[in-house]
Amino acid sequence: MKNYRFRPATSDDVPRILQIIAQAQRRMAAAGSGQWQNGYPALGNIVSDLGRGYGHVLCCDADSGACGQRASVAGRNDSETVVAYGAIVFDGEPAYDALDGQWLTAGPYVVVHRLAVSDEALGQGLGRAFLQQTERLAREQGVGAFRIDTNFDNRRMLHILASEGFVCCGKIRYESGERLAFEKRLGGITERG
Repeated sequence: MKNYRFRPATSDDVPRILQIIAQAQRRMAAAGSGQWQNGYPALGNIVSDLGRGYGHVLCCDADSGACGQRASVAGRNDSETVVAYGAIVFDGEPAYDALDGQWLTAGPYVVVHRLAVSDEALGQGLGRAFLQQTERLAREQGVGAFRIDTNFDNRRMLHILASEGFVCCGKIRYESGERLAFEKRLGGITERG
């Protein structure tokens, strides 16, 4: 993750986060995916993430050339550009309690929701880097499992999850529809038997 910094998101980052999410929504629609096409995630989701300490960003030094073209963000004069956003949750996901399938592990887990990468930073492995940083945080907190879900037609995310060692464990349901649920063992917890 050379030239990138991983940190908690702040309220100053919200306009850029919303810009990145809008870009991801357009890419998903262009790829024929139904995910994130119903107004989610929205400003309220991001504000809630920040209020709960979930929101995290990957940033790059715009002067290094690693960001691609610098994104313009109103009110930001610094040389750091947010290029990816995600919500890192350590206190569970209620929908995961009703998994149609079987999780690999029992016990505490970390979840990432709302992961999005900016258009200008695509192809630089930032989605993968965000997941790796989440895994690092989980290990530091003694959490031995990483769970995540995505739409069945989100090919980009499905590819990243497979390459990062996640295993499909079944399906979950949200109001917006069914999602494939994945888990990766991080070690140090009891496996289901």
